Amino acid sequence: MTTLYIDGDACPVKAEAERVATRHNVPMVLVSNGGLRPSANPLVQVVIVAAGADEADKWIAERCGAGDIVVTSDIPLAAKCIEAEARALRPNGEAFTAANIGQQLATRDLMADLRAANPLGTGGGGKSFGKADRSRFLDVLEREIRAALRG
Repeated sequence: MTTLYIDGDACPVKAEAERVATRHNVPMVLVSNGGLRPSANPLVQVVIVAAGADEADKWIAERCGAGDIVVTSDIPLAAKCIEAEARALRPNGEAFTAANIGQQLATRDLMADLRAANPLGTGGGGKSFGKADRSRFLDVLEREIRAALRG
């Protein structure tokens, strides 16, 4: 059975994911270190993990498998999900795949090294999350759930 896992810390598309999961009668597990309100939706389970780095990621990685879908911005978690044969999506709708995860891990590591080498860098942060990202996410999640349900 397909389950939708949401890496809930700072995920901007929780409500959208819940709507799509409900439409397809797919259970959704929202995992976080805390601060999430319980949902009245019987398909949504909120899991609060222990405080600490990557605890939500570890919880999801230990449970996801073939046919499941994971929504996360965390590249190492996405790699573990793909290894477990789950589908992984960013909140902006970009899919992590077996074909692109290696490059994404390498880019992540390179950027971490560059930031460490220049501690006074301006950073600038990532690009903002907008309506187009939300729309793309809804479209991709809809397709991924349909594909997962078909098997």
